[in-house]
Amino acid sequence: MSDASQEPWSSFGLGGEPPRGAHLATMRHGYSHHGVYIGGGRVVHYAGLSGGLWQCGPVEEVPLLRFGRGNAIRVVEHGTPAYSPEEIVRRARSRLGEDDYRLLTNNCEHFCNWCVCGVSRSAQIRQPLRLPLRALTALFHA
Repeated sequence: MSDASQEPWSSFGLGGEPPRGAHLATMRHGYSHHGVYIGGGRVVHYAGLSGGLWQCGPVEEVPLLRFGRGNAIRVVEHGTPAYSPEEIVRRARSRLGEDDYRLLTNNCEHFCNWCVCGVSRSAQIRQPLRLPLRALTALFHA
């Protein structure tokens, strides 16, 4: 029987090892951080601001423990992904080393959605932008 040191997912509230190609998310200070599980306790993610507010990092492969930083990790459900788990992993690895992080247009959530669905988007960026746009629309159409 394996212990928790061999099964890092057990320390993050995951019921078992996530499936390969799973889109993972974990909370950070005020935002959720996203990565793609590639198997063997490894995650590919856009380091972006995860190293600190003023440090942007590249797409990198890291241990699940480093990705989670002691926080709970959840699997982001996508319904039926556009790609097989093997293709999702291949897509994630194809961008290793990319260093073009942009908070509003190319962040860790954009990266994961592109890997899984083929569409680069970020709900956590779109949601806050909607409120000011609605307010401006209401103001000019009143």
